[in-house]
Amino acid sequence: MHSWRLAGSLAAALLLTCGRAAVRAAPSDDTATLLRIFLTDGTSLVSYGEPARVDDRVVFSMPTASTPNPPLHLINIAADKVDWERTNRYAAAARTAHYLETQADLDYAELSNRIAQALNDLTGTGDPARRLALAQDARKTLAAWPQDHYNYRQSEVRQMLSLLDEAIADLRASAGESAFNLDLLAFVDPPAVTEPLAPPLTSQDAIEQVLLAARLADTAAERTSLLGTALAGLDRDRGVLPTEWLAATRRDTKVRYDAQLLIDRTYQSMTKRFMAMANLRAQTSDVRGLERLVDRIHARDRALGGQRPETVDALILAVQAKLDGVRKRQLARDRWELRAPVLRQYRVAMATAMKRFVSLKPSLESIKLLASSPPSALDRMERAVADIVKQVSAVRPPDELRVAHALLLSAVYLAGNAAHIRREATLAGDIARAWDASSAAAGALVLGARARTDIQDLLRRPQPR
Repeated sequence: MHSWRLAGSLAAALLLTCGRAAVRAAPSDDTATLLRIFLTDGTSLVSYGEPARVDDRVVFSMPTASTPNPPLHLINIAADKVDWERTNRYAAAARTAHYLETQADLDYAELSNRIAQALNDLTGTGDPARRLALAQDARKTLAAWPQDHYNYRQSEVRQMLSLLDEAIADLRASAGESAFNLDLLAFVDPPAVTEPLAPPLTSQDAIEQVLLAARLADTAAERTSLLGTALAGLDRDRGVLPTEWLAATRRDTKVRYDAQLLIDRTYQSMTKRFMAMANLRAQTSDVRGLERLVDRIHARDRALGGQRPETVDALILAVQAKLDGVRKRQLARDRWELRAPVLRQYRVAMATAMKRFVSLKPSLESIKLLASSPPSALDRMERAVADIVKQVSAVRPPDELRVAHALLLSAVYLAGNAAHIRREATLAGDIARAWDASSAAAGALVLGARARTDIQDLLRRPQPR
């Protein structure tokens, strides 16, 4: 067959299939694909869109109603509860069905237009090499398309490929090529989908899904939330639900929901009572009492059937934190008792220096405020600072007081600088230097207050909290 006639027949066949596709092009659909998460016990949950697998958990959004754009509830279940082989099969079937319903015809029409344009270009050129290149490009596009589009319209694509192969062979023969290789892309049939799709979700289905998720929930809070959602759905859709099923399901769900609330209140009361005991025993540093309290919490939880492990775990952690705090404070008090003789020696050695530094506060306040600072006051300050530096430097502080001791010494030096700079500013009548003295005085006051507070805290016996 001549290549021109072959191309023409292929174009006619392509335009015919293109016309059929264009007549029933589906409207766009922005809704998510409803997938199924099959469980190892044979049941399944609906996922609104793709689930996410995070470590050993599976997280997905489950519709709680059968309406368009339904309300969603985030579900989190263990990955080992999922039948992944069946879940993956269903996902493949659902994605294929969603594509065929929403986008397939539009994509096929686009392909048809591209191939038709290529064939039009082929028949419009007289260059044999150019015609052959166009035919080969069209074949490559056509052969690759089904694999990327869920093998939609594969029989038509096969037919067109067969015609195009004849055209390519004819074009090669016309070009005088005696041997050639079409480099055909393999056309593979899709694997058979063995997982049937579920019918559209009904109101009853949606509520049963919520109740199943409640049975699978790992935490009491999630279980209670799902049961409450199911009750709301039963009330919302009562007009379309089977009467007997509605009555029985609502009665059972309400019993379960009320039972969960009662358990919640019981454990909340238990938590409040034991935390009050823990606070009291922590105030009296009762280590043994706090340890016994942990045992009592476990015993009470067993008596209640161990129905709120997450609540009990949080309560135990809170009591353990108080126990750890009491032990640390007790250790600090024991250490203070051992160090008391050294600390008393330091207090005595520093008493005079501390008192003299406090006496500098009025003069430092005057320098800070740029108030009157007569020469006699500055003289007294500088002499006091020299004496304090001598006294403080002569004292070797205990290890725990070394930082506070150095901070006090820095404050004393700043006080001396404040007096010296203020004298310079007064002699020179320099207001800028007076402000420098003010800054030094402010620093001496702040550092001195901090140092005295730290020293007093470290010298004081640790108290219960």
